[in-house]
Amino acid sequence: MIKICVVGAGYVGLTTSAALAEFGNEVQCVDIEQSKINMLNQGLIPIYEPGLGELIQKNVQQGKLHFSFDVKDSIKNNSIILIAVGTPPKEDGSSDLSYINNIVDTIVSTIQDYKIVITKSTVPPGTNEWIHQIFLDMGIDETMFDIVSNPEFLREGMALWDIFHPNKIVFGTKTNRPIKVLKKLYEGGRAPLIFTSLTGAEMIKYASNAFLATKISFANEIARICDAYNVEYLDVAKGLGTDSRIGRHFLNAGLGFGGSCLPKDLSSLKHSALRKNVDTKLLDAVLEVNDSQIELYLKKLNTLLPDLAGKKITVWGVTFKPNTDDLRFSPSIALINELINKGARVHTYDPIVQLQLPSTCSHTDQYESISNSDALIIATEWEQFCDSNWADVKSRMSRSIILDARNCLDGETIRKNGLVYLGVGKQ
Repeated sequence: MIKICVVGAGYVGLTTSAALAEFGNEVQCVDIEQSKINMLNQGLIPIYEPGLGELIQKNVQQGKLHFSFDVKDSIKNNSIILIAVGTPPKEDGSSDLSYINNIVDTIVSTIQDYKIVITKSTVPPGTNEWIHQIFLDMGIDETMFDIVSNPEFLREGMALWDIFHPNKIVFGTKTNRPIKVLKKLYEGGRAPLIFTSLTGAEMIKYASNAFLATKISFANEIARICDAYNVEYLDVAKGLGTDSRIGRHFLNAGLGFGGSCLPKDLSSLKHSALRKNVDTKLLDAVLEVNDSQIELYLKKLNTLLPDLAGKKITVWGVTFKPNTDDLRFSPSIALINELINKGARVHTYDPIVQLQLPSTCSHTDQYESISNSDALIIATEWEQFCDSNWADVKSRMSRSIILDARNCLDGETIRKNGLVYLGVGKQ
């Protein structure tokens, strides 16, 4: 049994801690936020991720998973330190590495024996080389530590599946010393192992997210062209997806990408490239298309409601994607803010989140939220929205406008129930 200290009890840290414990390791998950640790020790999970609560409870009961806010002591008493702290964006788009820096300082100040320091957090190219250099600058002998870059590739809402069925596990190292331990650490999640340099591992993570974001913006731009020519975009996506060189994933058209990863990572990669005087024309275009999606759907709504002032607009879904409670960079929130700016009376419903936003009314009942609404917008593709009782929806609304901003509904079914269906690239 390998003993591991995971620093950070956020989304990545908790998911990774639970999985590593399930793989048979003894995991100490630590965080400076005492209230969060208190919640976890009481059996409460501060984030929503399907199946995570049960997995944490199981491994806590088996004595393989522990939670503490004594970061310094936990780092001192474990030979493997896995860093999973946040790297939020700064105003200029670069990554804020202050949490990383604080943890590195703590490790350097307490190191007494050999440590494997694994960076799970998403960090800009060159960060782990910088961490390695800090250890050397502080007089730590190279035989006393190894720095490892081990980026995560977890989809929110599917994180446990991804960690138990990974398509790859990436390690960036400077020496061969930690490789045997790293292989054993993740032997429960069988997948191809990719060993590269520290910066190579960082670039794999950024390149992966940049490519996924590019596919989404590509899909949205093609959907616009389909809309102009009255072509069903889903047929086009199906045709693209059958090509093994392209694949069907991430070709759904809609409001655009959001969440804690893609927007932040693209901005950080762009900033990192500019530091080396590398132009990022493709990344710029990807972000430009994504940023214009809200306006595109509002224009579609304006074809039937030219003036939104005073109109009651209900928005179903406020999280950036289904099966999560994450609101970070949610396109739905951006859409809601634009509706408010145009004078609309905005009502919301989400299966998980009660939105606390000024000038909005959040509902706990899906169908009550649309009472006397002029329009209903599907902003997050929760499965229960696709399975809605559209006859009931029709009976409750003042007008009959359904704006499918996620291309997840069957337009024919909507129309059969007497409702007006609006989409982009959808007939």
